[in-house]
Amino acid sequence: MKYSRRELIKASAAAGIAGFAAWPRRQMAAADSPRLVTFSDWMRVDRETRTRGLDQCLARIRELDPKIHAWVAVQPERPTGEGPLAEIPFGVKDIVETKGMATEYGSPLYKGRVGTEDAAIIRDLRARGAILLGKTVTTAFAYRTPGITRNPRNLDHTPGGSSSGSAAAIAAGMVPFAIGEQTRGSMVRPASYCGVTGFKPTHDLLSMKGVLHLAPSLDTLGLFTHTPADMIALWNAMGHDTAHDEQFTFGAPDPIPDVEPEMANAFRKSITLLRASGVEIKSIDIAGMLQKIDVVSDDINTYEGGHFHEQRLKEFGDRMDQPISKLVQDGLKMPASQYEAAKQFVAENRAKMAEIFKTTPVILTPAATGPAPLGLSTTGDPRMNAPWTALGTPAITIPMPVAGGLPLGLQMTADLGQDARLLRAANRLYEKFAAGPKISAA
Repeated sequence: MKYSRRELIKASAAAGIAGFAAWPRRQMAAADSPRLVTFSDWMRVDRETRTRGLDQCLARIRELDPKIHAWVAVQPERPTGEGPLAEIPFGVKDIVETKGMATEYGSPLYKGRVGTEDAAIIRDLRARGAILLGKTVTTAFAYRTPGITRNPRNLDHTPGGSSSGSAAAIAAGMVPFAIGEQTRGSMVRPASYCGVTGFKPTHDLLSMKGVLHLAPSLDTLGLFTHTPADMIALWNAMGHDTAHDEQFTFGAPDPIPDVEPEMANAFRKSITLLRASGVEIKSIDIAGMLQKIDVVSDDINTYEGGHFHEQRLKEFGDRMDQPISKLVQDGLKMPASQYEAAKQFVAENRAKMAEIFKTTPVILTPAATGPAPLGLSTTGDPRMNAPWTALGTPAITIPMPVAGGLPLGLQMTADLGQDARLLRAANRLYEKFAAGPKISAA
Protein backbone atom coordinates (compact mmCIF):
# COMPACT_ATOMS: atom_id res chain seq x y z
CA MET A 1 0.00 0.00 0.00
CA LYS A 2 1.31 3.40 -0.92
CA TYR A 3 -0.43 6.71 -0.32
CA SER A 4 1.01 10.14 -0.98
CA ARG A 5 -0.31 13.03 1.09
CA ARG A 6 -2.29 14.23 -1.93
CA GLU A 7 -3.88 10.81 -2.36
CA LEU A 8 -4.81 10.71 1.33
CA ILE A 9 -6.56 14.06 1.02
CA LYS A 10 -8.35 13.00 -2.16
CA ALA A 11 -9.48 9.72 -0.61
CA SER A 12 -10.70 11.54 2.48
CA ALA A 13 -12.79 13.96 0.44
CA ALA A 14 -14.25 11.19 -1.72
CA ALA A 15 -14.97 8.59 0.93
CA GLY A 16 -15.39 10.54 4.16
CA ILE A 17 -14.36 9.20 7.56
CA ALA A 18 -15.82 5.75 6.96
CA GLY A 19 -12.64 4.43 5.46
CA PHE A 20 -10.77 3.62 2.29
CA ALA A 21 -13.01 1.59 -0.01
CA ALA A 22 -10.26 -0.98 -0.39
CA TRP A 23 -10.31 -1.89 3.30
CA PRO A 24 -13.93 -2.78 4.26
CA ARG A 25 -13.37 -6.15 5.94
CA ARG A 26 -10.17 -5.08 7.68
CA GLN A 27 -11.73 -1.91 9.01
CA MET A 28 -14.75 -3.72 10.45
CA ALA A 29 -12.30 -5.97 12.27
CA ALA A 30 -10.39 -2.93 13.47
CA ALA A 31 -13.60 -1.45 14.84
CA ASP A 32 -13.77 -4.35 17.29
CA SER A 33 -10.17 -3.81 18.44
CA PRO A 34 -9.09 -1.77 21.45
CA ARG A 35 -8.00 1.78 20.65
CA LEU A 36 -4.22 1.84 20.29
CA VAL A 37 -2.57 5.25 20.62
CA THR A 38 0.55 5.22 22.80
CA PHE A 39 3.51 2.89 22.42
CA SER A 40 2.60 1.36 25.78
CA ASP A 41 -0.88 0.59 24.41
CA TRP A 42 0.71 -1.34 21.57
CA MET A 43 3.10 -3.22 23.85
CA ARG A 44 0.23 -4.43 26.04
CA VAL A 45 -1.68 -6.23 23.27
CA ASP A 46 -1.02 -9.43 21.35
CA ARG A 47 0.28 -9.70 17.81
CA GLU A 48 -3.14 -10.15 16.24
CA THR A 49 -4.45 -6.98 17.87
CA ARG A 50 -1.35 -5.09 16.74
CA THR A 51 -1.97 -6.27 13.17
CA ARG A 52 -5.49 -4.84 13.26
CA GLY A 53 -4.17 -1.69 14.90
CA LEU A 54 -2.36 -0.66 11.71
CA ASP A 55 -5.72 0.19 10.15
CA GLN A 56 -6.47 2.48 13.09
CA CYS A 57 -3.32 4.45 12.29
CA LEU A 58 -4.17 4.67 8.60
CA ALA A 59 -7.73 5.77 9.32
CA ARG A 60 -6.54 8.46 11.72
CA ILE A 61 -3.99 9.74 9.20
CA ARG A 62 -6.68 9.87 6.53
CA GLU A 63 -9.01 11.73 8.87
CA LEU A 64 -6.56 14.26 10.32
CA ASP A 65 -3.65 14.74 7.93
CA PRO A 66 -5.54 16.85 5.39
CA LYS A 67 -5.38 19.60 8.04
CA ILE A 68 -2.13 18.76 9.87
CA HIS A 69 0.09 17.74 6.92
CA ALA A 70 2.47 15.58 8.94
CA TRP A 71 3.18 13.03 6.20
CA VAL A 72 5.08 13.11 2.91
CA ALA A 73 4.00 9.59 2.00
CA VAL A 74 2.22 6.71 3.70
CA GLN A 75 3.51 3.38 2.44
CA PRO A 76 3.43 0.58 5.04
CA GLU A 77 6.44 -1.71 4.63
CA ARG A 78 6.49 -5.14 6.21
CA PRO A 79 9.16 -5.96 8.80
CA THR A 80 12.19 -8.00 7.83
CA GLY A 81 12.46 -9.90 11.11
CA GLU A 82 10.78 -10.80 14.38
CA GLY A 83 11.19 -9.15 17.75
CA PRO A 84 9.62 -7.06 20.49
CA LEU A 85 8.46 -4.43 17.99
CA ALA A 86 6.45 -6.96 15.96
CA GLU A 87 3.67 -5.27 13.95
CA ILE A 88 4.17 -1.87 15.60
CA PRO A 89 4.17 0.97 13.03
CA PHE A 90 6.45 4.01 13.07
CA GLY A 91 7.07 7.14 11.04
CA VAL A 92 10.42 8.57 10.04
CA LYS A 93 11.66 12.04 9.17
CA ASP A 94 12.20 12.54 5.46
CA ILE A 95 15.95 12.99 5.63
CA VAL A 96 16.34 9.28 6.46
CA GLU A 97 16.96 7.02 3.50
CA THR A 98 14.19 4.48 2.84
CA LYS A 99 14.43 1.99 -0.01
CA GLY A 100 11.64 2.31 -2.54
CA MET A 101 9.99 5.15 -0.62
CA ALA A 102 10.02 8.93 -0.99
CA THR A 103 13.23 10.48 0.36
CA GLU A 104 12.98 14.11 -0.70
CA TYR A 105 14.79 15.97 2.13
CA GLY A 106 11.90 18.41 2.46
CA SER A 107 13.03 20.20 -0.70
CA PRO A 108 11.19 20.71 -4.01
CA LEU A 109 14.56 20.19 -5.67
CA TYR A 110 14.26 16.50 -4.79
CA LYS A 111 10.51 16.12 -5.38
CA GLY A 112 9.85 12.59 -6.60
CA ARG A 113 13.18 11.21 -5.39
CA VAL A 114 12.91 7.63 -4.14
CA GLY A 115 15.37 6.15 -1.66
CA THR A 116 17.79 3.50 -2.85
CA GLU A 117 18.47 1.75 0.46
CA ASP A 118 17.29 1.65 4.04
CA ALA A 119 19.26 3.67 6.58
CA ALA A 120 20.81 1.74 9.46
CA ILE A 121 18.05 2.81 11.88
CA ILE A 122 15.36 1.59 9.47
CA ARG A 123 17.07 -1.77 9.01
CA ASP A 124 17.38 -2.18 12.77
CA LEU A 125 13.74 -1.36 13.53
CA ARG A 126 12.35 -3.52 10.73
CA ALA A 127 14.58 -6.38 11.85
CA ARG A 128 12.98 -6.08 15.29
CA GLY A 129 9.54 -6.51 13.74
CA ALA A 130 8.43 -2.88 13.30
CA ILE A 131 6.39 -1.69 10.32
CA LEU A 132 7.71 1.39 8.52
CA LEU A 133 4.46 3.31 8.04
CA GLY A 134 5.79 6.23 6.02
CA LYS A 135 7.81 9.44 5.83
CA THR A 136 7.11 12.57 7.84
CA VAL A 137 7.60 16.19 6.82
CA THR A 138 10.90 17.94 7.52
CA THR A 139 12.03 21.48 6.90
CA ALA A 140 14.17 21.74 3.75
CA PHE A 141 17.44 19.85 4.35
CA ALA A 142 16.52 19.80 8.06
CA TYR A 143 17.38 23.49 8.28
CA ARG A 144 15.20 26.60 8.67
CA THR A 145 12.79 26.73 5.71
CA PRO A 146 9.48 25.66 7.29
CA GLY A 147 7.38 22.87 5.86
CA ILE A 148 3.59 22.81 5.69
CA THR A 149 2.98 20.87 8.91
CA ARG A 150 0.67 22.43 11.51
CA ASN A 151 0.60 21.95 15.26
CA PRO A 152 -2.15 19.47 16.25
CA ARG A 153 -2.64 21.38 19.54
CA ASN A 154 -3.60 24.50 17.60
CA LEU A 155 -3.51 24.48 13.81
CA ASP A 156 -2.68 28.18 13.68
CA HIS A 157 0.72 27.54 15.26
CA THR A 158 3.95 25.89 14.13
CA PRO A 159 4.79 22.40 15.38
CA GLY A 160 8.44 23.42 15.46
CA GLY A 161 11.19 21.97 13.31
CA SER A 162 13.00 20.57 11.68
CA SER A 163 11.36 17.28 12.78
CA SER A 164 7.95 18.86 12.26
CA GLY A 165 5.98 15.92 10.90
CA SER A 166 7.31 13.37 13.37
CA ALA A 167 6.33 15.47 16.39
CA ALA A 168 2.93 16.34 14.92
CA ALA A 169 2.17 12.72 14.00
CA ILE A 170 2.73 11.65 17.60
CA ALA A 171 0.71 14.54 19.04
CA ALA A 172 -2.20 13.69 16.72
CA GLY A 173 -2.12 10.02 17.68
CA MET A 174 -1.37 8.90 14.12
CA VAL A 175 1.48 6.56 15.06
CA PRO A 176 2.92 5.26 18.38
CA PHE A 177 6.51 6.33 17.77
CA ALA A 178 8.50 8.27 15.23
CA ILE A 179 12.10 8.99 14.28
CA GLY A 180 13.46 12.52 14.26
CA GLU A 181 16.89 14.14 14.14
CA GLN A 182 18.43 17.12 15.95
CA THR A 183 21.29 19.39 14.90
CA ARG A 184 20.48 22.28 17.22
CA GLY A 185 16.93 21.99 18.60
CA SER A 186 15.08 20.02 15.95
CA MET A 187 13.54 17.39 18.26
CA VAL A 188 13.29 18.73 21.79
CA ARG A 189 11.70 22.01 20.66
CA PRO A 190 8.97 20.40 18.48
CA ALA A 191 8.22 17.97 21.30
CA SER A 192 7.78 20.93 23.65
CA TYR A 193 5.53 22.77 21.18
CA CYS A 194 3.40 19.69 20.50
CA GLY A 195 3.17 18.45 24.10
CA VAL A 196 4.84 15.07 23.58
CA THR A 197 8.07 13.37 24.69
CA GLY A 198 11.12 13.93 22.50
CA PHE A 199 14.37 12.12 23.26
CA LYS A 200 17.76 13.02 21.79
CA PRO A 201 20.20 10.30 22.88
CA THR A 202 23.92 10.76 23.39
CA HIS A 203 25.55 11.84 20.13
CA ASP A 204 26.28 8.92 17.78
CA LEU A 205 24.50 6.39 19.99
CA LEU A 206 22.04 5.77 17.14
CA SER A 207 23.72 5.32 13.77
CA MET A 208 23.44 8.19 11.30
CA LYS A 209 24.37 5.94 8.38
CA GLY A 210 21.90 6.66 5.60
CA VAL A 211 20.71 9.95 7.11
CA LEU A 212 21.27 13.29 5.34
CA HIS A 213 23.74 15.33 7.37
CA LEU A 214 23.73 19.03 8.08
CA ALA A 215 26.56 19.31 10.62
CA PRO A 216 28.05 15.86 11.31
CA SER A 217 29.52 16.66 14.72
CA LEU A 218 26.08 17.83 15.89
CA ASP A 219 23.56 15.69 13.97
CA THR A 220 21.83 13.19 16.27
CA LEU A 221 19.00 10.74 15.61
CA GLY A 222 16.25 10.55 18.20
CA LEU A 223 12.73 9.40 19.02
CA PHE A 224 9.26 10.75 19.72
CA THR A 225 6.61 9.07 21.87
CA HIS A 226 3.66 10.28 23.93
CA THR A 227 5.18 9.78 27.39
CA PRO A 228 8.55 8.94 28.99
CA ALA A 229 7.12 5.54 30.02
CA ASP A 230 6.55 4.88 26.33
CA MET A 231 10.12 5.98 25.63
CA ILE A 232 11.54 3.60 28.23
CA ALA A 233 9.57 0.72 26.72
CA LEU A 234 10.72 1.65 23.21
CA TRP A 235 14.35 2.09 24.25
CA ASN A 236 14.26 -1.34 25.87
CA ALA A 237 12.63 -2.89 22.78
CA MET A 238 15.45 -1.41 20.69
CA GLY A 239 17.95 -3.37 22.80
CA HIS A 240 19.20 -0.54 25.02
CA ASP A 241 19.67 -0.58 28.78
CA THR A 242 16.91 1.14 30.75
CA ALA A 243 18.59 0.82 34.18
CA HIS A 244 16.62 1.33 37.37
CA ASP A 245 15.21 4.22 39.38
CA GLU A 246 17.77 6.27 41.32
CA GLN A 247 17.58 8.94 43.99
CA PHE A 248 19.80 11.95 43.42
CA THR A 249 19.76 15.73 43.45
CA PHE A 250 18.59 17.45 40.28
CA GLY A 251 20.03 20.73 39.06
CA ALA A 252 18.12 23.78 37.82
CA PRO A 253 19.61 27.05 36.51
CA ASP A 254 19.42 30.15 38.64
CA PRO A 255 19.16 32.60 37.01
CA ILE A 256 16.82 31.03 34.45
CA PRO A 257 18.03 31.34 30.83
CA ASP A 258 16.49 34.16 28.81
CA VAL A 259 13.01 32.92 27.84
CA GLU A 260 9.53 34.36 27.31
CA PRO A 261 7.44 35.19 30.40
CA GLU A 262 5.07 32.20 29.93
CA MET A 263 7.96 29.76 29.86
CA ALA A 264 9.78 31.42 32.77
CA ASN A 265 6.64 31.32 34.92
CA ALA A 266 5.84 27.72 34.05
CA PHE A 267 9.42 26.65 34.70
CA ARG A 268 9.56 28.36 38.12
CA LYS A 269 6.20 26.93 39.16
CA SER A 270 7.15 23.45 37.95
CA ILE A 271 10.35 23.52 39.97
CA THR A 272 8.38 24.67 43.03
CA LEU A 273 5.83 21.90 42.49
CA LEU A 274 8.55 19.25 42.18
CA ARG A 275 10.31 20.46 45.32
CA ALA A 276 7.01 20.35 47.22
CA SER A 277 6.54 16.75 46.07
CA GLY A 278 9.85 15.71 47.61
CA VAL A 279 12.23 16.08 44.65
CA GLU A 280 15.55 17.59 45.70
CA ILE A 281 16.63 20.30 43.27
CA LYS A 282 19.80 22.36 43.63
CA SER A 283 20.22 25.76 41.99
CA ILE A 284 23.21 25.95 39.66
CA ASP A 285 24.66 28.91 37.77
CA ILE A 286 24.94 27.72 34.15
CA ALA A 287 22.81 30.19 32.14
CA GLY A 288 25.85 32.19 31.00
CA MET A 289 27.74 29.07 29.99
CA LEU A 290 24.79 27.76 27.98
CA GLN A 291 24.38 31.08 26.19
CA LYS A 292 28.03 31.07 25.10
CA ILE A 293 27.85 27.44 23.95
CA ASP A 294 24.77 28.30 21.88
CA VAL A 295 26.73 31.00 20.05
CA VAL A 296 29.69 28.79 19.20
CA SER A 297 27.45 25.86 18.28
CA ASP A 298 25.96 28.08 15.60
CA ASP A 299 29.49 28.60 14.26
CA ILE A 300 29.99 24.83 14.14
CA ASN A 301 26.66 24.34 12.41
CA THR A 302 27.43 27.06 9.87
CA TYR A 303 30.94 25.84 9.05
CA GLU A 304 30.08 22.15 8.77
CA GLY A 305 26.77 22.77 7.02
CA GLY A 306 28.41 25.09 4.53
CA HIS A 307 31.05 22.57 3.57
CA PHE A 308 28.67 19.61 3.54
CA HIS A 309 26.19 21.33 1.18
CA GLU A 310 28.77 23.18 -0.93
CA GLN A 311 28.38 20.84 -3.90
CA ARG A 312 24.61 21.06 -3.67
CA LEU A 313 24.75 24.86 -3.96
CA LYS A 314 27.03 24.55 -6.98
CA GLU A 315 24.56 22.18 -8.58
CA PHE A 316 21.33 24.07 -7.89
CA GLY A 317 22.46 27.68 -7.50
CA ASP A 318 19.58 30.12 -7.11
CA ARG A 319 17.08 27.28 -6.95
CA MET A 320 18.29 26.44 -3.43
CA ASP A 321 16.05 27.86 -0.71
CA GLN A 322 17.45 31.06 0.78
CA PRO A 323 18.27 29.88 4.34
CA ILE A 324 20.36 26.88 3.28
CA SER A 325 21.97 28.88 0.48
CA LYS A 326 23.02 31.55 2.96
CA LEU A 327 24.28 28.89 5.36
CA VAL A 328 26.58 27.50 2.67
CA GLN A 329 27.88 30.90 1.70
CA ASP A 330 28.50 31.90 5.33
CA GLY A 331 30.10 28.56 6.13
CA LEU A 332 32.52 28.77 3.23
CA LYS A 333 33.54 32.29 4.27
CA MET A 334 34.18 31.32 7.90
CA PRO A 335 37.90 30.93 8.74
CA ALA A 336 38.88 27.43 9.80
CA SER A 337 40.44 28.98 12.90
CA GLN A 338 37.03 30.28 14.03
CA TYR A 339 35.55 26.80 13.60
CA GLU A 340 38.39 25.15 15.50
CA ALA A 341 38.08 27.69 18.31
CA ALA A 342 34.37 26.91 18.57
CA LYS A 343 35.09 23.18 18.78
CA GLN A 344 37.70 23.79 21.45
CA PHE A 345 35.32 25.93 23.48
CA VAL A 346 32.69 23.19 23.41
CA ALA A 347 35.26 20.59 24.48
CA GLU A 348 36.37 22.71 27.42
CA ASN A 349 32.80 23.24 28.57
CA ARG A 350 31.99 19.57 28.11
CA ALA A 351 34.60 18.86 30.78
CA LYS A 352 33.16 21.58 33.04
CA MET A 353 29.66 20.20 32.62
CA ALA A 354 30.86 16.69 33.45
CA GLU A 355 31.94 18.02 36.85
CA ILE A 356 28.53 19.62 37.41
CA PHE A 357 26.80 16.35 36.52
CA LYS A 358 28.75 14.63 39.32
CA THR A 359 26.74 16.51 41.97
CA THR A 360 23.53 17.06 39.97
CA PRO A 361 23.27 14.06 37.61
CA VAL A 362 20.21 15.41 35.79
CA ILE A 363 19.72 19.09 34.97
CA LEU A 364 16.35 20.73 34.33
CA THR A 365 15.96 23.65 31.90
CA PRO A 366 13.21 25.12 29.71
CA ALA A 367 12.70 23.05 26.55
CA ALA A 368 12.03 26.10 24.38
CA THR A 369 11.96 29.86 24.71
CA GLY A 370 8.15 29.80 24.93
CA PRO A 371 5.05 28.20 23.43
CA ALA A 372 4.79 27.43 19.72
CA PRO A 373 4.89 30.67 17.70
CA LEU A 374 1.82 31.74 15.77
CA GLY A 375 1.90 30.99 12.04
CA LEU A 376 4.16 28.85 9.87
CA SER A 377 6.79 31.41 8.91
CA THR A 378 9.22 30.15 11.56
CA THR A 379 9.80 26.92 13.45
CA GLY A 380 10.99 28.73 16.57
CA ASP A 381 14.25 29.45 18.39
CA PRO A 382 16.61 26.52 19.19
CA ARG A 383 18.81 28.25 21.74
CA MET A 384 17.47 26.28 24.73
CA ASN A 385 18.50 23.00 23.06
CA ALA A 386 21.56 23.83 20.96
CA PRO A 387 24.08 23.87 23.87
CA TRP A 388 23.21 20.30 24.88
CA THR A 389 23.34 19.13 21.26
CA ALA A 390 26.81 20.66 20.93
CA LEU A 391 27.92 18.97 24.15
CA GLY A 392 26.60 15.66 22.82
CA THR A 393 24.71 14.92 26.04
CA PRO A 394 21.34 13.13 26.02
CA ALA A 395 18.28 15.36 26.37
CA ILE A 396 14.58 14.69 26.76
CA THR A 397 11.50 16.87 27.15
CA ILE A 398 8.27 16.21 29.01
CA PRO A 399 5.22 18.51 29.16
CA MET A 400 4.92 20.71 32.23
CA PRO A 401 1.47 20.49 33.89
CA VAL A 402 0.15 23.75 32.46
CA ALA A 403 -3.58 24.38 32.74
CA GLY A 404 -4.85 25.54 29.36
CA GLY A 405 -3.04 27.17 26.48
CA LEU A 406 -0.33 25.68 24.34
CA PRO A 407 2.08 23.07 25.74
CA LEU A 408 5.34 24.04 27.45
CA GLY A 409 8.10 21.49 27.88
CA LEU A 410 10.61 20.76 30.63
CA GLN A 411 13.99 19.78 29.17
CA MET A 412 16.12 17.31 31.11
CA THR A 413 19.75 16.46 30.40
CA ALA A 414 22.39 14.10 31.77
CA ASP A 415 26.04 13.36 31.17
CA LEU A 416 27.35 11.55 28.09
CA GLY A 417 26.20 7.94 28.04
CA GLN A 418 23.71 8.36 30.89
CA ASP A 419 20.70 7.87 28.63
CA ALA A 420 19.05 5.21 30.80
CA ARG A 421 19.39 7.36 33.92
CA LEU A 422 17.83 10.27 32.06
CA LEU A 423 14.87 8.22 30.83
CA ARG A 424 14.10 6.93 34.31
CA ALA A 425 14.39 10.42 35.79
CA ALA A 426 12.05 11.81 33.14
CA ASN A 427 9.44 9.20 33.96
CA ARG A 428 9.77 9.94 37.68
CA LEU A 429 9.14 13.66 37.19
CA TYR A 430 6.34 13.00 34.69
CA GLU A 431 4.58 10.91 37.33
CA LYS A 432 5.07 13.68 39.89
CA PHE A 433 3.44 16.14 37.49
CA ALA A 434 0.56 13.75 36.80
CA ALA A 435 -0.13 13.29 40.50
CA GLY A 436 0.04 16.99 41.36
CA PRO A 437 -1.98 20.11 40.59
CA LYS A 438 -2.01 22.01 37.33
CA ILE A 439 -0.09 25.28 37.13
CA SER A 440 -0.73 28.56 35.38
CA ALA A 441 1.86 30.02 33.04
CA ALA A 442 0.43 33.50 33.54
